[in-house]
Amino acid sequence: MALVAAVVLVLEACGIVLLNWILSIVVDRQQMSLAGLEPGAMSTGSWVGGGVFGLYLLLCAGILVRTALRDRAPGGFARIVLISAVVVHGMVGAFAIGLVGWVAFVAMMVVLALLVFTLVAYGEGPRARGGDGPAADGAPTAPRPAAPGAV
Repeated sequence: MALVAAVVLVLEACGIVLLNWILSIVVDRQQMSLAGLEPGAMSTGSWVGGGVFGLYLLLCAGILVRTALRDRAPGGFARIVLISAVVVHGMVGAFAIGLVGWVAFVAMMVVLALLVFTLVAYGEGPRARGGDGPAADGAPTAPRPAAPGAV
């Protein structure tokens, strides 16, 4: 699932960059202005914003590919990046209902579900939580003894 999510994020990154490139062309050709900003500044801002967001999505896709290839949960920083991507997709999905429609909302929720599923599927594991799981060699570990005086 991590590889599927990575492919979807790469496609989304390409779509975001393309959309912002088209928006920058429209703003520049129509000489649109907002609150006195120069059309050139708005065009450049749209292009740079789309590029930065596209790079962010590519970073998330790279983390997902690494997670899939290593078959281990992402580390601390990588996990935080993926969680931030989940939050961003949730917020964009909520805004998409009113601005674009239900199809865009469903698309954002599918990406959100893929990200959440990847985070849950590659969770911390029983050893990191201190539970009874297999040891590094695959042999089951003995349960932890109860504390003295525990009921």
